Amino acid sequence: MKTKQSGVTLIGFLVILLVVGFFGFMAMKLVPAYTEYGGVVKAMNGVATSGTEGKSLDEIRRALLRQMDFQYVSDSTVAPTDITITRDAGGTSMLNVNYDKDVPFMYNIDFLLHFSKSVQLQGNVSQ
Repeated sequence: MKTKQSGVTLIGFLVILLVVGFFGFMAMKLVPAYTEYGGVVKAMNGVATSGTEGKSLDEIRRALLRQMDFQYVSDSTVAPTDITITRDAGGTSMLNVNYDKDVPFMYNIDFLLHFSKSVQLQGNVSQ
C-alpha cells in the first residue's frame, strides 16, 4: 500500500523563506524610524507638561531639541523649522512637529515616512 507524503517541498520552503526574509528586511529598515518617532512624542509630552508660561517659540524649540537629544533622536531628523506653535481662537496653544524621513530600502527604492504630532501646551506662550 502506497502512502502519500505530506509537507512542504524544498522549493516551497525556499519561497516561504524568501517572503519572510523580505518582510524581515523591511522591518529592520522601518522599525528604527518608528522608535525614533516614539522618542519625539515622548520629548514633546515632556516639554508640554513642564510648563511653557511666558516662554518664546525659540525657547520651546531649544527645550524640545534638548529633550529629543535625551531620547536619542538624531539632529538631522527634526529641524527647528519643523517645530511650530499654533494658537486657536480659545487661546489654547498647540506644539506641532511635522517632518519627513527618507529610509533607503534597496537599490533605488526608498521609503518616505511622514510623521506629524500635536500636543497641547500648558500655560501662555509669548510671541
